[in-house]
Amino acid sequence: MSTAALVLAAGGSRRLGRMKQLEPWGDTNLLGHVLRRAHSFPVEEVWVVVGHQSDRVINETELGEAGVIENPEWEEGIASSIRVGLDALTRLSECDQVLIMVGDQPGTPSEVVEELLTSHATAGRPVTVPKYRYTLGNPVVVDRSLWPRVMSLSGDEGAMKLWKTHAEWLNEVWFSDPPPRDIDTQQDVIDLQPRHSA
Repeated sequence: MSTAALVLAAGGSRRLGRMKQLEPWGDTNLLGHVLRRAHSFPVEEVWVVVGHQSDRVINETELGEAGVIENPEWEEGIASSIRVGLDALTRLSECDQVLIMVGDQPGTPSEVVEELLTSHATAGRPVTVPKYRYTLGNPVVVDRSLWPRVMSLSGDEGAMKLWKTHAEWLNEVWFSDPPPRDIDTQQDVIDLQPRHSA
């Protein structure tokens, strides 16, 4: 099964008060770091959804080989980025499934992604989600057959409510670690930013 990684990075970073996509992160910025991670995963394609100040994000970020999808409705919330992203993949990609990632989680372990994809290949269900202890999280693997249904989402809730409504779709993969943290506040930046060795 071929996989496209879809990184959602269109938001306006209201809680942080500045553009988290462009937050310095090691030798790149936060979005550049997440895209670099996505390229290292066992996927065939990487795509990124941008919205708020999209030209600036594109110009100031190392995109690698990622395809860029612009979301003019980014202010609606994350559901609009999922819709726009899956619509673009439906037209531009021939991949069988998508790995939906959020652009503000810099610490998703490679092992988690690999286990999700391995489990999804044999589970016989259209959605594979990580369950960190007792909490469903990201990233999520979704079969192409379900993309039209997921594209009916609206608002700022993402797909989690949809997954919980349709438990019969879900293949849950359990991990003992807590979920990767989002970058939402200055404290998150301080806690998670890569440390430079002296």
